[in-house]
Amino acid sequence: MRKQMLKTDPLLDRCFYIIGWVCLGLAGLALIAVKLGVLQMLGGIPPCALHRLTGYYCPGCGGTRAMMALFHGKILTSLYYHPVVVYTAAVGGWFMLSQTVERLSGRKIKIGLHYRDVYLWIALAIVILNCLGKNLVLAITGVPPMA
Repeated sequence: MRKQMLKTDPLLDRCFYIIGWVCLGLAGLALIAVKLGVLQMLGGIPPCALHRLTGYYCPGCGGTRAMMALFHGKILTSLYYHPVVVYTAAVGGWFMLSQTVERLSGRKIKIGLHYRDVYLWIALAIVILNCLGKNLVLAITGVPPMA
């Protein structure tokens, strides 16, 4: 099991590298939209349906606020709203930077972070712990942690 989680695949690295550039382009467009106030002109972002129905947070609740905070350079606020956003930005950012350096150097500078399943398992654990933590705080104290 441990060996499987640490296994690398050059084809997966290449696919994720291409996907990374697409995501960076989309993030750039989203950042421009935020800076231009496009979301406010469209009426903002709709609330979470699960939270609206049950009063409890879904696993993704806070993700949009976390991205907005990160776009504004507020890393701690982003961590508070949803830590997986900062985790993804850090791991994805290092993956893209290190893969780019390795590729531009003709593989002479071998610093490229390689895709491993363990990174997804860590992200899943962060999402689950975040969801459980926020809902436990709400259930025990009655105070919504993301109000």
